Amino acid sequence: MSTTKPVTDARIGEIFREEYGRAVAVLTRTFGDLDLAEDTVQDAFTIAVRRWPIDGVPPSPAGWIITTARNRGIDRIRRESRRDSKHAEAAALAEQTRTDDSEVDDEDHEAGPVTDDRLRLIFTCCHPALAPTAQVALTLRLLGGLSTPEIARAFLVPEATMAQRIVRAKSKIKGARIPNRIPTDADLPDRLRTVLAVLYLIFNEGYTASSGDSLVRDDLSAEAIRLTRLLLGLMPDEPEVRGLLALMLLTQARRPARIGADGELVPLAEQERSRWDTELIATGHDLVLQCIRRNQPGPYQLQAAINAVHTDAKRLEDTDWRQIVLLYDQLLAISPTPMVELNRAIALAEVEGPEVALGYVEALRQAQGSTSGPGRRMEQGLLERSHLFHTVRADLLRRLGQPAEALEAYDQAIALATNAAEQRFLQRRRAELSGLLPNAG
Repeated sequence: MSTTKPVTDARIGEIFREEYGRAVAVLTRTFGDLDLAEDTVQDAFTIAVRRWPIDGVPPSPAGWIITTARNRGIDRIRRESRRDSKHAEAAALAEQTRTDDSEVDDEDHEAGPVTDDRLRLIFTCCHPALAPTAQVALTLRLLGGLSTPEIARAFLVPEATMAQRIVRAKSKIKGARIPNRIPTDADLPDRLRTVLAVLYLIFNEGYTASSGDSLVRDDLSAEAIRLTRLLLGLMPDEPEVRGLLALMLLTQARRPARIGADGELVPLAEQERSRWDTELIATGHDLVLQCIRRNQPGPYQLQAAINAVHTDAKRLEDTDWRQIVLLYDQLLAISPTPMVELNRAIALAEVEGPEVALGYVEALRQAQGSTSGPGRRMEQGLLERSHLFHTVRADLLRRLGQPAEALEAYDQAIALATNAAEQRFLQRRRAELSGLLPNAG
């Protein structure tokens, strides 16, 4: 250990968020066993909690965690006679002898352009043998390092239900002998949709954390962007990959202005646009133009185009809201989800006024459970349980001069919001409307 300064639990937690997914991916490749990989990484962090406050953070925290976890795994394999596999033990020992802390910093030690351990693990988690909800949950658990309660809150399901999904998904991977590898070129297109959905959800969890006191988790956003760049290198002719990367970059570009000096949420209408990241915006706009030239529109490309219109406006009043509504109309034609309709209502309010938009939102509420198809009914129910739905209603009602109804909608939004920063923002809005002090609940 070269560092002598003591480290706090908060610092170890930060390293956990940054390195957990990477460590699990490396150990999954080493042992070929998801449970063993995750257990040993968790053991390594448990040891770190005891030792690092005394010894200090090692020069390469990721290398220390991976090496410690690998040693724990090798010891477990040796102890458990029921896992008496000489081949697995030999492979693990060989991996240990040729990998040290410095080599961990160079993940792509195998030949080829797409040997990244985390990307390999994403495709494993997104295997078609797994249910879509399990694919996303497992990837968030293994790559994002989210806890089971955090994932359960993101999916609005009980923690026990989510725990069962994750356990079943791991068992399915083991029982079906699903390989931990990048699919062949022939299989890639069929696996792409779920992989993109997983990357987008990881990014969204980073951009607005499902729980906790902080609004964002920059480590998750950065990881999602990194993996999407890697995926674009793997599939450069897939416009939806390019569209997703553009969407992430244009969304992330607003992040510096989205959080105030006090760490509180700043809505789009109040953001200081000079603080937006112009480099990310330029790159995102270029990617959107490349998508337009291909003329193969998809959901992520259209969402990226909407964000391009937003980031093209130097001032809020310069926003081309009519163009945004038209883009949402195109998006609804190919991806008719309630959340897309809710976002269209926000844009519609700027074009046709809050009264028209509120009527549109109320129509969404009345349609819950009445549209055909069980999948659509489930999505409608999810919309009603989303704090965003009630937040939009509250804002429209406020603008229409209906404070009593707006306060009720704010109460519903506050009750459903699970992120403390969003709750505080909604409480301030409610307090302003009710005439209470800004810090009133």
